[in-house]
Order: sequence, then C-alpha cells, then structure tokens
Amino acid sequence: MVKRRRNRKQKVRSAFLSVIVIIGTVLLILNRFKLLPGKTYYAKDFNIDVLRSKVDYNDNGINDYTDILLGAKLDAENHPRYDSSYYGNGGYPPDNIGVCTDVVWRAFKNAGYCLRDMVDNDIKERPDSYTEITTRDKNIDFRRVGNLRVYFEKYAKKLSLDPLDIEEWQPGDIVIFGNDSHIGIVSDKRNRSGIAYIIHNGGQHKREEDYLTRANVTGHYRFDASSQSVSALVEWYEQG
Repeated sequence: MVKRRRNRKQKVRSAFLSVIVIIGTVLLILNRFKLLPGKTYYAKDFNIDVLRSKVDYNDNGINDYTDILLGAKLDAENHPRYDSSYYGNGGYPPDNIGVCTDVVWRAFKNAGYCLRDMVDNDIKERPDSYTEITTRDKNIDFRRVGNLRVYFEKYAKKLSLDPLDIEEWQPGDIVIFGNDSHIGIVSDKRNRSGIAYIIHNGGQHKREEDYLTRANVTGHYRFDASSQSVSALVEWYEQG
C-alpha cells in the first residue's frame, strides 16, 4: 500500500513537472517571436518628436502622416483574410480580404489619395523604370511590392534602413523588406528599446507588431505631398 502511494505521488510529481516544462517552452517560443503582450511605448517615452505633415490633402483636419497611420491601423483592426486573388473590376479587393500591399493603398486612401491611379500614371510616364512589368495592368500593378518600391523611390523621401536609428522611424512611414517581398506602414507604437512597430499583413494574427528587426529592411520612405507637383497627385474617388 505504501509503495503504491509512493508511486502515485511520483507520477503526480512527474506530470506536474512535465506541465511546467511545457508551459515554460511555450512561453519561451512566444517570447522569441515577440507574441507575448507587454507594455506599449511611444515616441514621447524616448524624447522623440513626432513629425506632422504640412499637408492635409483631404481637408479633414488631420495631417497626412497621421491619416496614413490611422488608415493602416483601420486595416489592422479589420484583420482582412490574407488572399492575393486578382480583382479585375478596378483592382480593389473587398475590405475583408487583402495582402501586404493592400495595407498601403488603404492607408493612402484614408489620407485622400488614390495610390492605384498615381502608380498607374507613373508607369505610363516611366515604363522603363518598372522592369518587372511586361504588360501594364491598372488592376494589379499597385498591389505589387516591386512597383511600389519604384514609385516611392521617385516620389517619397528615402530614409535610414537601420531599425536602431529610432528617431528616423516615424508613424506613417513606408517600409519594404527583403527582395521586394513585403511592405508595411510604420506604427506609432514602439518596443522597450524604442524600435518602431510595423502595421502589415503577412497573414499573421497580430497585424500591428514588433516586426522591424525580424526581416531585412531594404526600403524606408516618407511620402510628402508638398514636394510633389499637383499633377502627380490623384484624389481618392469611389468607383461607380
């Protein structure tokens, strides 16, 4: 009887230790991929001034940089299902569907810009610059990271690629990763080291997250409409 009790206690102890090990392993994995909730930091916590655009293109009382940020946040809150399907009637997927590039044009839409038409117009004017395009297609060209890189290289301010240069990363900036493999919008949130969060859609659960150091940054831009000619800008319009 005593031996049986001892065996039962040993089994309980072993099971308890196994559970502790499993929980610890899960927590380590979650922490490794920065999926655990933690304190949120902002620019003010690091004495960084937040830049405000001089432009309010859609005259809504909110400057462009903030409008772009809020548009990206809205897409993150909607949490569209990751789906890269082609949409022939204008190119726009429904609000509940999207990929990384859809975060960007939706963010620009919130500031009053029709990024689709702006990119398409530039492709018509500078076809040789868009080396990935064999046949121009207004319905999809603005949803290709490589095309957006070419566009922002000309029409946006190029900025630091170093995530540790924390003052250079401002809410509403555009960031490109890898070999034109991914794109997102810089958040107003930061981690405890001051590194900016990114708002993006790669099909992941958290659409606004501490991602900047998890991929190779190859492009960092800030869109300033005040440096553009009026003819280069296209106001957002709803399709009929």
